[in-house]
Amino acid sequence: MKTKTVKIALEGFGSFLGAQEGCLVVRDRLGKMAKFPLVENQIAGVQIKSGNFVSSGALAKAAFWKIDVLFLTQRGNPIAVLKSLTDDSHVETRISQYEALRSDKGLQIAKQCLGQTGRV
Repeated sequence: MKTKTVKIALEGFGSFLGAQEGCLVVRDRLGKMAKFPLVENQIAGVQIKSGNFVSSGALAKAAFWKIDVLFLTQRGNPIAVLKSLTDDSHVETRISQYEALRSDKGLQIAKQCLGQTGRV
């Protein structure tokens, strides 16, 4: 399996992310266009800063191809993530969290973090 190496970033103002002929397409405000073929499976993620535009078709294609889309404020602070419903990359983390809850391990760790006060 190939490593995903391409990260698409819409920064500044007025760029557009769309979908066209099996590709994600980025157009800047001057009209320059870049195409990123989905079938090559090289897109690691998309970052979109406030002030740019996205088509719902591009978001749907990103979700279908399991490409995470990160939305950022203009200052670069993350505010939302779009993930595919079939993304199971965090299953092991969730299982560990449930096991820690059942075995009181989570409570013990919380008490240690609070300095043994016993208040959680």
